[in-house]
Amino acid sequence: MHLLVTGGAGFIGSAFIRLVAAEQPNWRITNFDALTYAGNLDNLQGLDDRFHRFIRGDIADRDAVRAALTLAPDGGTDAIINFAAESHVDRSIENPDAFLRTNVLGTQVLLDAARAAGVRRFLQVSTDEVLGSLAEDDNASFVEDSPYAPNNPYAASKAAAEHLVRVARHTFGLDAVITRSGNNFGPRQFPEKLIPLLIANALADQPIPLYGDGRQVRDWIYVDDHCRALLAVLTQGKARPLYHIGARNQRCNLDIAQSILCLLAKSTSLIRFVKDRPGHDRRYAIDPAKIEIELGWSPRETWESGLLKTVQWYQENVVWLARARSGAYRDFYIRQYGSDPR
Repeated sequence: MHLLVTGGAGFIGSAFIRLVAAEQPNWRITNFDALTYAGNLDNLQGLDDRFHRFIRGDIADRDAVRAALTLAPDGGTDAIINFAAESHVDRSIENPDAFLRTNVLGTQVLLDAARAAGVRRFLQVSTDEVLGSLAEDDNASFVEDSPYAPNNPYAASKAAAEHLVRVARHTFGLDAVITRSGNNFGPRQFPEKLIPLLIANALADQPIPLYGDGRQVRDWIYVDDHCRALLAVLTQGKARPLYHIGARNQRCNLDIAQSILCLLAKSTSLIRFVKDRPGHDRRYAIDPAKIEIELGWSPRETWESGLLKTVQWYQENVVWLARARSGAYRDFYIRQYGSDPR
């Protein structure tokens, strides 16, 4: 099988490529990534050139996407998996235009290219954030037919992309599948995201910023478990247009911060509550029953084992972390929190 993986130098995309390398070494992957601030080729070190080929390009560039597909080995491209996205909510509030270009226009460009090239399956990696916020005082979870209710530019752009994927499936007959997951965590995640941000600041004995009261709840999944689910959808998925992927790990931000500080033997006095961001969703929870029943997938990592692996990886990779926390990230952090992340 030959795959075009977009955004494969990012956190989840690179984890997926490493998983395929381990479990399907005879496949071939073309990795198409623009290498924006969160893309990192260090995430792909050690891959065999016969298995993995990297092409730098923008998914909103029709010519570049078309060229990447024409470079496929004999037999063409079997599937496109779209990880490429602007994904940080805070940045979407600051600059929605970039999110519309990549997440909406870029998805349409990929869908058009997939149809023209005869790609057999298109997999759109999406997010539970398209469904908005759940009440704190009930036990409800998002299911596949929950209504759309995005509350920030990032979520709105991903919801728009989902609609385009549905159109490609319904109107043009493309075998297009959407997956939505909860919040991912694990090694190699760019440190603007909550868990690596907390780990990095704690390692440096710097204040740990938490929005509002820190009681916002997210449903967390270890990145390798998410990638195993994606591989199952790619290879075994039925004609279903949508799968939810989750690990039933609801945790509030304050509890996460306290757990990380405990693992690193740091004081909770590092925690600082900062002004909440606009439109901050209160709770997410995702029901993965359909993928569990239909495809037999279930997570392998518990919350505790996954968090321990994550903390240990950042402790052992301080050079990677220092490079990630320089440059454009540093400037954004200062604008958000008023201090230098280093």
